[in-house]
Amino acid sequence: MRYALVIAGLIVAATPAKADNPRAAYVTMVLQAFAAKVECPGTDLVYQDLVQKAQEMHLPDGTTEQVRKAIAYMHTGGKMGEKQADDLMTEVAIATQTIDLDQRRAGMTAWCHDQKARLAGYIRTKE
Repeated sequence: MRYALVIAGLIVAATPAKADNPRAAYVTMVLQAFAAKVECPGTDLVYQDLVQKAQEMHLPDGTTEQVRKAIAYMHTGGKMGEKQADDLMTEVAIATQTIDLDQRRAGMTAWCHDQKARLAGYIRTKE
């Protein structure tokens, strides 16, 4: 029960941050795309389109690579990627918890279906 309250608190805390912080929204989108690649059969990632989206959002050059490294670091226990600035690592942690909760709530099949529609252009069917 305490765990659920902590997650709910983090989600509530993260919601205003996404509205005020375009990088936090971008981190969530990139993590969703990477999660879809790993979790959804037959799905691949279009990395260059993620880079282009960062540019469209006027994020600093290198943001996509920093986010990728932070995700890899966090999700492999430090075996891959590189630790990034604390604020970015926090954004990745919050996005991870949010996505995990979404996957459990919707079920993996429904979540994958939703991501294919939501992230069209960033993920695609493997050929």
